[in-house]
Amino acid sequence: MERILEVQNIEKYYGSKSNLTKAIDNISFNVEKGEFVGIMGASGSGKTTLLNCISTIDKVTCGHIIVNNQDITKLKGNKLNKFRREQLGFIFQDFNLLDTLTCYENIALALTIQKIGAKEIDIRVKEIAEKLGIKDILDKYPYQISGGQKQRVASSRAIITNPKLVLADEPTRKFRFQIC
Repeated sequence: MERILEVQNIEKYYGSKSNLTKAIDNISFNVEKGEFVGIMGASGSGKTTLLNCISTIDKVTCGHIIVNNQDITKLKGNKLNKFRREQLGFIFQDFNLLDTLTCYENIALALTIQKIGAKEIDIRVKEIAEKLGIKDILDKYPYQISGGQKQRVASSRAIITNPKLVLADEPTRKFRFQIC
């Protein structure tokens, strides 16, 4: 099998010497192409921090993260931006959809950043929307759709570029409502 992700002895600290918090403590694992991996743990145990380090949202304090045989902990500037744009899809816990864009535009944004032509964008957005059952909401704004629909729009945006690696922060989270 082909190894897609290799996490080697990573650690992540926050704060200063007088108030240091160790969020990740010497974690190592590998993920093979086509494999699905779930990370479980108590609230505050470092799951989101780990995903943020793998996705380059945050930097590790020490250790290495290798995606497709490329050590992403050493990437900076344009090379880091290119990696994010071409190799990675991320589904955020709170969706991170832009309220001023329609669902169509939120999905298309990933392709627009890659400078894909308008006709190709249109074909791909409609194709992915059909597969995920959201074709009928493409002209709506995020505030006009349900939580499940927002999750599918965010998922569409993450996978439309055909990334090598897709990361999802609490993708099966249940929505809870409090009645006052």
